Amino acid sequence: MIRYTLVCEHGHDFEGWFRSSGSYDDQARSGFVECPICGSTKVAKAMMSPAVAKPVSRPPVSKLPAPVGSAPEASSNASTVPAPTPPTTMPVMAEPERQLRALVRAVREHVTRTADDVGRQFPEEARRMHYGEVTSRPIYGEASPSEARALIEEGIDVAPLPSLPDDLN
Repeated sequence: MIRYTLVCEHGHDFEGWFRSSGSYDDQARSGFVECPICGSTKVAKAMMSPAVAKPVSRPPVSKLPAPVGSAPEASSNASTVPAPTPPTTMPVMAEPERQLRALVRAVREHVTRTADDVGRQFPEEARRMHYGEVTSRPIYGEASPSEARALIEEGIDVAPLPSLPDDLN
């Protein structure tokens, strides 16, 4: 999974998770990426700093020679640099992100527990229910971006079922 920082045409920043860079490009081109604040689908990737892992501990600092012309040492320990303090432990995930993931997981579990999985037949089954050919019921399944767009254009309400990076590992 790739996490992008995105910005809409009105300057609202938000994050989006995508299976790949190509997945983002396809969804953005199809108008499926929208600002959660204003609903704009004119969205672009914002500049991001790379997530680089920091070392757990620093190498020991050696005793450096005194610069030329400096005062002589007062004691043998005067030019020794104190040992670095151990780094403080940072939470793996900030609390708002932890809460959001818990909410996404709860929504996903509720849908999979209470709705019928119709798999790749989702577009056809959604149409059959919309046009009254079968009894309406909660369903979920798979649809390509173009199939989802076609359903929306027909007036059929659909929404993506969110997934988390852990779901794909």
